[in-house]
Amino acid sequence: MKKIEMKKSVIALALLVSMFSTVLAGCGGDNKEETTKPSADGAFELSVNCGPEPGTIDPSLNTTVDGATLINHAFEGLMKIDSEGKVVEAQAASYTVSDDGLVYTFTIRDDAKWSDGEAVTAKDFVFAWQRAVDPATASEYNYMTEMVVNASEIMSGDKAPSELGVKAVDDKTFEVTIVNPTSYFLEICAFPTTYPLREDLVSANPDTWSTDPSTYVGNGPYVLTEWEHQSKMVYEKNENYYDLAKLGPDKINFVLMEDQNTILSAFKNGEILFADDLPSEEIAAMTDNGLYTEGQLGTYFLCLNTEKEELSDAKVRQALALAIDRSFICESVTGGGQVPADTFVGMGLSDVDTSKEFRDVAEKWYDVEDYEGNIEKAKALLEEAGYPNGEGLPTIELMCNPGHESVMEAIQNMWSENLGLNVTISSQDWNVFVETRVAGEFQVARHGWLADYNDPISFLDMWVTDGGNNDANWSNAEYDALVKTVKSSSDQEERYAAMHDAEAILAAEMPIIPIYYYTDLYLKSDSLEGFYASPLGFKYFMYTSIAE
Repeated sequence: MKKIEMKKSVIALALLVSMFSTVLAGCGGDNKEETTKPSADGAFELSVNCGPEPGTIDPSLNTTVDGATLINHAFEGLMKIDSEGKVVEAQAASYTVSDDGLVYTFTIRDDAKWSDGEAVTAKDFVFAWQRAVDPATASEYNYMTEMVVNASEIMSGDKAPSELGVKAVDDKTFEVTIVNPTSYFLEICAFPTTYPLREDLVSANPDTWSTDPSTYVGNGPYVLTEWEHQSKMVYEKNENYYDLAKLGPDKINFVLMEDQNTILSAFKNGEILFADDLPSEEIAAMTDNGLYTEGQLGTYFLCLNTEKEELSDAKVRQALALAIDRSFICESVTGGGQVPADTFVGMGLSDVDTSKEFRDVAEKWYDVEDYEGNIEKAKALLEEAGYPNGEGLPTIELMCNPGHESVMEAIQNMWSENLGLNVTISSQDWNVFVETRVAGEFQVARHGWLADYNDPISFLDMWVTDGGNNDANWSNAEYDALVKTVKSSSDQEERYAAMHDAEAILAAEMPIIPIYYYTDLYLKSDSLEGFYASPLGFKYFMYTSIAE
């Protein structure tokens, strides 16, 4: 996420707010018949699609964008993202920061309550934050709070979770002590990993509390009341939410669908008023018929399993990266305004000189406009690695989830025709795909990353040795040291220099292959008002209404 912050660059904020609110292409649709609308008794029931069956909606364990959208409707942090892209107080009525920037003291709202009516207390935040860094929880996002005192030591098993630098001063006062001033800390306080949790419910049902509506007690605007697996999740207004009077839909049906054609058909038929996906070949037809394209702080890339012998040589990985025509993919395959990626850190993140983007200052990994030259370099690298014309290199499998086959097919053809490689494609349902990638049971897998806050380290820290999101299983001691410098220094010149050096190591080692910078494409009915999305990909329906 990226919004405001103490001492945050005004220019960076302006850029992010612009990305947050500006529609770049397309406008509302004209559905044939909208079945999602106010009922005769005045109740407003909204049906939308934001993804398939979620892998988890446990705030400590979720790693997906669709999962975060579901969580954001049931839970709320100390801070939240508003419709203008700003970080504002949420469960916290106010906060103060010590003069040295190391101690944040949050005062929790008097009317902050759980959906069952119990008061939200500072202890609920202490439990959630300690649970996230506890190695036993196995949270892939535990590093989000590693700026907190003792977090790193707890995650490495050297200290107990109870030693984390957080405490409940009293029921309504939550205090956090961090290691060094962190410009994006308030954004972390608006991220699902830091949302409060009910210790009584989680501890009593550690494996099932987030799968059963009766124990999925949140403190957000809505309550999960029904879950028909593989079909829909029903959320209803939380009558104990402090902002209840401003909420829109009485009920939100998150219809669970993965097939893009099925999703498009449901939108056209008015069965849903919002869809977060559509077939790429339908983009042109849906322009001016409900298609919106907004900026996103993210990168679509391939993740290479460096533990596989055939991919253990950086020269092989570099050759594979060079042999991809990103311009062709963006123009002829995806067609959604994506930008060919020549670095990993996404567009929209500012450099130390905030008049420039980090990406513009970074050394480019390759020249996306010289594909013929790249092919020659790729062939030479394969020969140096001992695979002239691709001979001797085992078959490579490209793994993806449904909807990405066309991109994989384009890459398959490029590697086959230009490098002489034998390449196959495997497509797996979303949850199976994620589990397989995390388990390291793949060679090359599609991946994507959206920034979690307004700092390039949000992209770079995922590749540290044994990092929770390091699906490439890559390790580089120099890289780890640079990331540690970034996270321990308050000198911005030093931090950004270290981040550029770290990204240069990624370019040289190539455990990942950037393909394009994301845009956020979704379908929205003209009648749906009050909806907003963040550059992180999260969608917000709690304040929507239906136009008369």
